[in-house]
Amino acid sequence: MKKDVYRFRRVATTVIFGIVLILTTFYIWNSSQNPANFPQTAPSQRPPETNQTLAIEALEKLQIKGRSPNTGYSREQFGGDWKSYGKTCNEREKILARDLKNTVLSDDNCTVKSGTLDDPYTGKTISFERGAKTSSLVQIDHVVAISNAWQTGAQNLTSDQRKQLYNDPLELLAVDGPANNKKSDGDAATWLPPNKSFRCEYVARQIAVKTKYSLWLTEPEATTMRGILANCPNEPLPSP
Repeated sequence: MKKDVYRFRRVATTVIFGIVLILTTFYIWNSSQNPANFPQTAPSQRPPETNQTLAIEALEKLQIKGRSPNTGYSREQFGGDWKSYGKTCNEREKILARDLKNTVLSDDNCTVKSGTLDDPYTGKTISFERGAKTSSLVQIDHVVAISNAWQTGAQNLTSDQRKQLYNDPLELLAVDGPANNKKSDGDAATWLPPNKSFRCEYVARQIAVKTKYSLWLTEPEATTMRGILANCPNEPLPSP
């Protein structure tokens, strides 16, 4: 009799353990299939890619100094003209072809005859048509104004380095002509794109240019840039 009781208890224990194991396995499987059971993470702004330099980090590595005198400045100090590629191709045409969409090119596939610009400075869509009265509606802007570059370290560059800066695609953007005229020689402290959604990318590009050519910032520039990047701390530094 005692053996029968012992055998019954052992079988019952095995059955109960098996049932518990089955129920536990089913619960775990069911939880894994239900998205509501996944751990939730708070939304974040544009997470940086691995090993990606952030604009705010590069900003803090730049020197902050006062402006040098504008003595001796002229565009000729930077070469004064676009880099040429053959008879008709030059850096302006390359940037137009890069930044415009629906482009129509000349027979030599170099000169941009027409296209559409989604202008980063104003947010407007501009139809570009080459012509004496229309070409200026789209201009190629030096993101770091050449005069500003001269007063924040470009005087110390070689002639070849200044020519490279003048024609560097990192430094150049096709933009709305009137907006570019309003910017003139302004830095970040005195002019920002009216299109606020582009301001993070704009100052990040200025920081990238100044980093590449060892230029410095003035205190007002740095303060403005910090204020802009506070709203987009994960803004990446554009690649050279």
